[in-house]
Amino acid sequence: MITVLRPLSTSQLLDRTFHLYRNHFLTFVGITAIPQLFILALLLAGAVLRLGRQENTSFALTAAGYLLFYLAVFISQAPTIAAVSNLHMERPATLSSAFSSSRRALLRVIWIVFVMFVIMFTLVSLAALLFALLTGAASTFAGPAVGGTAGAAVLGIAAFLGLRWVLNWSLIIPVTVLEGGGFWRSAHRSKDLARGTRGRIFTVFALMTIFAFVVGLMIQFLLLLVVPFLRLRDAHAVEAAVQGMQAVGVFASTSLVGALATIALSLIYYDQRVRKEGYDLQLMMTVLEGRTSNAAAPAS
Repeated sequence: MITVLRPLSTSQLLDRTFHLYRNHFLTFVGITAIPQLFILALLLAGAVLRLGRQENTSFALTAAGYLLFYLAVFISQAPTIAAVSNLHMERPATLSSAFSSSRRALLRVIWIVFVMFVIMFTLVSLAALLFALLTGAASTFAGPAVGGTAGAAVLGIAAFLGLRWVLNWSLIIPVTVLEGGGFWRSAHRSKDLARGTRGRIFTVFALMTIFAFVVGLMIQFLLLLVVPFLRLRDAHAVEAAVQGMQAVGVFASTSLVGALATIALSLIYYDQRVRKEGYDLQLMMTVLEGRTSNAAAPAS
């Protein structure tokens, strides 16, 4: 019997998020850390090359590492969502089962992330172009003050539309992992589920982002405190040590708290299905039908 599938308030959802994270800490940390190991290797290699004064190669590896960092974060969301689904349905979840049950969704997740990046880049470019054109035209014909006001209005409207777009598609990865489907189907499904709860999604995601930022800042600060004790006198050695400590800090902070936002979004996905589709009742009926068929089988 699934007892946890019921409508949750924001505080209950946050409590459930930290409950799952705390009780299955090693599983969620492992899921996030495994894709980040490759990123850590790239960033540390960049630091070593900087120590050897190979600045161009070091910059290329470091830039590639930070670009791939975001892809690794999204890739780790698929097994995290699979683990949350099992735990939320009161089924066991392990590191291996999370990756094995989500491997079919990985290519879809990568494709969705790529399409979203292209769309976001296009929209930002168009907004920047519109900002430049309107600001220039308004400044030319009505003065700098009007131009500044027009520019601020464009930025405000673009920020509002961009935030609304992000919130509408905030459940797109849970949808594609748990239900299947390509980009457009998952996008429409995410928009339908997010309708009416965008404010709560924003609140939860903002809280998780602030928490992750604070934890990451603390880890980075503590690691950078080690650099003066290394007694390095060469400027390149100091820069390489700082770069290496930052790489370790990014890996540690992402591994420790990177799964929290994904856990919360997965719970919001189930909560919206319960509220809008009676998903808890559907599961209850499925369980009852299964028990009835099992009980009738010996009699036949």
